[in-house]
Amino acid sequence: MGNDNKRFETTAIHEGYNAKGMHGSISTPLFQTSTYEFESAQQGERRFAGEEEGYIYSRIGNPTVTVLEKRIAAMENGERGLAFSSGMGAISAVLIALTKANDHILCSSGIYGCTFGLLTMMKEKYNMSFDFISMDTKEEIRAQIKPETSCIYVETPINPTMKLIDLQMVAEVAKEYNIPVVVDNTFSSPYLQRPLELGCDVVVHSATKYLNGHGDVIAGLAVGKREFLDEVAATTQKDIGGVIGPFDAWLLLRGMKTLPLRMDRHSDNAERIFEKLRKHPKIKAIYYPHDTNHPNYPIAKKQMKRGGGVIAFEIGGTKEAAQALLNDLAFLKVAVSLGDAETLIEHPATMTHAVIPENERLLMGITDQLIRLSVGLEAWEDIWEDLEQALNKL
Repeated sequence: MGNDNKRFETTAIHEGYNAKGMHGSISTPLFQTSTYEFESAQQGERRFAGEEEGYIYSRIGNPTVTVLEKRIAAMENGERGLAFSSGMGAISAVLIALTKANDHILCSSGIYGCTFGLLTMMKEKYNMSFDFISMDTKEEIRAQIKPETSCIYVETPINPTMKLIDLQMVAEVAKEYNIPVVVDNTFSSPYLQRPLELGCDVVVHSATKYLNGHGDVIAGLAVGKREFLDEVAATTQKDIGGVIGPFDAWLLLRGMKTLPLRMDRHSDNAERIFEKLRKHPKIKAIYYPHDTNHPNYPIAKKQMKRGGGVIAFEIGGTKEAAQALLNDLAFLKVAVSLGDAETLIEHPATMTHAVIPENERLLMGITDQLIRLSVGLEAWEDIWEDLEQALNKL
């Protein structure tokens, strides 16, 4: 992957940066500047005309951000990457670039609450429509495609139900109609899953999560074909302006170097916690991509290297019982987000997906009893002991 076909772990550390010409600095320099001096008025003219490569203004480009964009492109095996101020910055820029008034978007059967909020806003403002479908078969997808369908938007694993979508199958149907497929790859990271290699067109990330891995940055990334992302860079990114700051890009580069190590540890821990939860009498249902009993397991085997660090489970009882479980935890953090070193646990129905109307939410499988667990990097035995003592109090 990346230049010279380096392996993923090497790409995550080296791609897009050369210490030569940077005083030999091994760490990518932080270009904490808003604007750049031109050597002459004519050079400024050439750069604004697009006749000469170079930096103009940090909303349009920054050397630290460029390294990040080259690195994520190589890690996802895409032609170009773009960095944004948040995951929603990336998602909104891509979806606005792909759509116009009266268009239709076909979505996987569940999506992140704020993505739902964005689609609702686009519906109200631009008379756009969107449908949620399970995407289990080619026939079902074909039946839902309309003449005005301008893109297919997929999360897999779906947040928070952990349902999987067969990306290769979706991409094959989309190609028949020449419709781009956009995939939110936040839950897997490119270490575990690479949608572009399966035929999809654009990948988006909340880089806040696994890519950064340390819970101290809000950032978004998009990767795809150069032609499309050049268009996004020149329009929805530049003119809406949801760009990443250089310091956040620098922190993200730092976090991404350890992505392979962290994803393996998250997956190791999650596999052990999953086995413990699965056998606990208070757990009514459990959802994890590499559960061999899960109906989606063949898809997981095909397109995900490992199961990742997120587990969803349902307990018996009411919303209050779910909240009591969270309140009884001793050191695990009740917090939204995922992919941090710390184990994070949340209640999707009242937190990350609260914006979704109840009827839609229940159709997505997000009940009041559902809990989402982002398994961290702590000793798995300590994670389990805290979960177990809280479950036993139910």
